[in-house]
Amino acid sequence: MTDERKTGGTGLFLYGIVPSDVEPTPDAEGVGSPPGEVTAIRQGELALLVSEVGLEEPIGRPADLTAYQRLLDSTAAIAPVLPVRFGTVVTGEDAVDDLLDAHHDRFAGALAELADHVQYTVQGRFDEEEFLSGLLAQNPPAAALADQVRGRPEVECRDERIRLGEMIAQAVELRREAENRDLIDAVGRYATANAARPPSHELDAVNVAFLVATDDEDAFIGAVEDFADRRRELIRMRLLGPLAPYDFVSAHQLVE
Repeated sequence: MTDERKTGGTGLFLYGIVPSDVEPTPDAEGVGSPPGEVTAIRQGELALLVSEVGLEEPIGRPADLTAYQRLLDSTAAIAPVLPVRFGTVVTGEDAVDDLLDAHHDRFAGALAELADHVQYTVQGRFDEEEFLSGLLAQNPPAAALADQVRGRPEVECRDERIRLGEMIAQAVELRREAENRDLIDAVGRYATANAARPPSHELDAVNVAFLVATDDEDAFIGAVEDFADRRRELIRMRLLGPLAPYDFVSAHQLVE
C-alpha cells in the first residue's frame, strides 16, 4: 500500500479497516489543521475510516500521528480494526473501493480473528543509578574501570571510558533480553500473542506488545502490575492500552 498523493486538490487520509457496522463518533477528529471530519466508506462486510486532506498539505506532524493513533485506539476499544500505515493518502473514493474489493475476504478474515482483542504494550526503563550500582557490585572488571576514570578528566582516560561504556551497553542488552523473557513468562498466559519490540532508549529494560482477549484484560493487567511491583526499585514500568493491534496485523501487511 503506497502513498498516492499528487499536487493540488484533496484526497482521503486512510486510518483503518473495520466491520461495516462501525460508525465514527460525531466528535472523531482526523489529521490536519483544522482536523478533518472522519467518515466511513463501506463495501460488503467492511468499512474504511477516512478523512479529507489537502493533497499539498504536509502530513506527518506529531499532532497528526497523535490524531491517527487516538482514532484507531478509541475504535479498537469497541470494535476490531486493521490499521492502515500512517501517512497513506489516496486521491478519492474509487481508490478505497478498489482496495476493499481486491482484498475483501482477507481483511474480513483478519478482523474476525481480532474480534474481542486489543493490544497492550508494556514498557520499562532501568533506573540508571540502580542498574550501575548493581553492575559494578557484580562485575569486578567494570568496577575497576569505574575506579580508574572516577574524578579524572575525560581526555586522560578516554580509552578506559570507552571500554567501560561498552561493558555497560553489553550488560544492559543482556539484562534487557532477560527481562523481556521474564515478562513474557509472567504475563504471557493471559495473552493470545506477544511481540518483543526494539528498544527506543539505551536504558530500555522491557518493551513487549501483547494481544489480549477482552475477557482476560483484568487478569493481564493484574499480572503486569505484579511484575512491575517486583522490579519497582530497578525498572520504571508503564502499561499502554488498550491500543489498536499495531504490532500484530495491519492492512498493508495483508496486501504486500
